[in-house]
Amino acid sequence: MPAAVLHNTAGDAKDGEVLELVELFFFAYRDFVRDADRLLETYGFGRAHHRVLHFVDRRPGLSIAALLDILRITKQSLNRVLKQLLDAGLVEAREGASDRRQRLLFLTSLGETLARELAALQSERFRRVLGEMPVPARDAAADFLFSMIDSEERTRVRDHLARARNRAQRAAEPL
Repeated sequence: MPAAVLHNTAGDAKDGEVLELVELFFFAYRDFVRDADRLLETYGFGRAHHRVLHFVDRRPGLSIAALLDILRITKQSLNRVLKQLLDAGLVEAREGASDRRQRLLFLTSLGETLARELAALQSERFRRVLGEMPVPARDAAADFLFSMIDSEERTRVRDHLARARNRAQRAAEPL
């Protein structure tokens, strides 16, 4: 880590330090997405496809409206990506139980496989890096990333993460 970022004890981040963090964030993101990008390329897909696969995998039965809200993209952008995923047999849209006009999204078994391969690639990087860090630094990293989220969105993100965590715990329980 650049010394200026690590050794400022004044409490206030200086412009140069902030720019270094911004630059580190760009480099970290570049490397974080690289392996997933390579796998997505074999399908002719990009990062937008990855995001859809990720969130539908984490929240099966997610409505299109909820997905639009999570991704903060236009309906037109989502429709293009979603059509490609539907046509490839990775995602399926089902009618809502109470509102037949509602479309709920689920991954097919092929979609689950791809989503989990992508998650494994990125999770491995996180596992490696977290394993190299002391616990307080892990907590600080999580706090930093959470603080990067717009303040008015934090409760929704916290709720989203809790639902995904609960779903994962239920799925891991023996029948």
